[in-house]
Amino acid sequence: MTSEALVRTVEEFLAGSRDAVVIESGAVAFDLAEAKYSVSGEHNKCVLHLWSAERNVVRRVLEAEVRSEVLRLAVQRLGQTKPVKLEICRERDRRTPTAKKAARTAYQQKLQRVLARRFAGFTVARLTTAVDLERSFGPIYARGLIRQGQSAFAVLGVNGQETQASIDAALTFGILWLDACRQAQAGKAAVEGLKLFLPAESSALTRERMAHLNRNAAKWQLYELDEREDCMKEVDVSDRGNVATRLVHSTDESATRERFAECIARVRQLMAEAEVAVLSGAEIAFRCHGLEFARARLGHEPGSFRSTPEIVFGVGAEERVLCGENAAAFTQLVCSVGEVRHPDGPRDHPLWRLHPERWLESLVVEDVAAVDERLDSASLYSQVPAFSASDRAMIDVLTTTRKGRLAVLELKADEDIHLPLQGLDYWSRVAWHHARGEFQRFGYFPGRELSAEQPLLFLVAPALHVHPATDTLLHYISSEIEWVLVGIDERWRNGVRTVFRKRPGG
Repeated sequence: MTSEALVRTVEEFLAGSRDAVVIESGAVAFDLAEAKYSVSGEHNKCVLHLWSAERNVVRRVLEAEVRSEVLRLAVQRLGQTKPVKLEICRERDRRTPTAKKAARTAYQQKLQRVLARRFAGFTVARLTTAVDLERSFGPIYARGLIRQGQSAFAVLGVNGQETQASIDAALTFGILWLDACRQAQAGKAAVEGLKLFLPAESSALTRERMAHLNRNAAKWQLYELDEREDCMKEVDVSDRGNVATRLVHSTDESATRERFAECIARVRQLMAEAEVAVLSGAEIAFRCHGLEFARARLGHEPGSFRSTPEIVFGVGAEERVLCGENAAAFTQLVCSVGEVRHPDGPRDHPLWRLHPERWLESLVVEDVAAVDERLDSASLYSQVPAFSASDRAMIDVLTTTRKGRLAVLELKADEDIHLPLQGLDYWSRVAWHHARGEFQRFGYFPGRELSAEQPLLFLVAPALHVHPATDTLLHYISSEIEWVLVGIDERWRNGVRTVFRKRPGG
């Protein structure tokens, strides 16, 4: 392949692989959800540059082949002549289907033995991993029922070889399995609650979520199963425990915009409607309907200790520092985004399809009252950084009602079964910091008196893309949490218009 063909192959694959992982020497070297990359084809060479907070590597690409969602590259390290292999995998779980099935079968048998030993007074029905598309159950989770007389518990477990995302999603499917068991056992036994089994040292997020479930609706029991030792321990879900969660201080937006005034002017010469999002005092992002295409940040001036503003550009994890040599490429990118990223743009174009939730968020930020007339657009923050345990999260939209009550908005542009529990994550973090008076202490909502009431939770999605399981999941959320499910018109890119609102008991 020519260098131009190599560059095109690598760029096209990476453009649609925002959560991919880079494998070198059999180990994950980079996670593109957090790392950055650039691809250049100068001097008839295809050069791939990858970097993160921990590593920085440059590889010359000699060959490229795409097969089964994997980009296989033959690359050359600087100063070496012998090529090595490098793989970029869109699918984080790189096990073969056979290996996955073997691990799940072994876990199912192990969990069956542990249940029989730990709950000796119960009859343990045979566990299953059978696919049930009607109820959204897949092969990842082993599920079953244990029964003692007229009392029973739904059981669901996941093995330690699954991804952390699958482990964190177990509670969603556990709730649905509990509800399915109750329907199946109606008139035969009372299914009191759910016993959920997770791998050792992986239950922090699930424990937090369980603390905010309705204890009157079911008994919630969480266990960590050590598959090596064949033993388990129960995790206390009566409260959130000692969770390490913190906020990032609010940034002085006017001072930051002044600091990057020249960069803003340069970008808006090419795209007058470009959105400017202040990320920190040292960095801003440029977006078009939520799609980020450039950033301005403070970089070190060569040969001195002074900082000077610089622009970096690219879509997704791609990033190049703007200079004279690539100014034309920057102009072309900005013009391409502007031509495609609008409601009547070409729907099959990658730039039109990318990050629909960010697009929806940009419209909600413009007119948050379209979601609910109580919400106040004068006190609103989008993409608020919040940290819980080792997990970094961004709250889509944080605002208040006109009476000063905090409101959390979780947005989904497509059908997502996890909408209720993901919204619960962000609500719980906001409630945690609000109870400690940290928002105003950290510079949020200046001059505004916040109500002492717990936050409202708004779950927003296109009306025809609300997952059928959403009502079931919301039924099991604590009655102390006031939530509103908002269905919006499917043509939301032309403007957000509410079709229905659903509240607890309504």
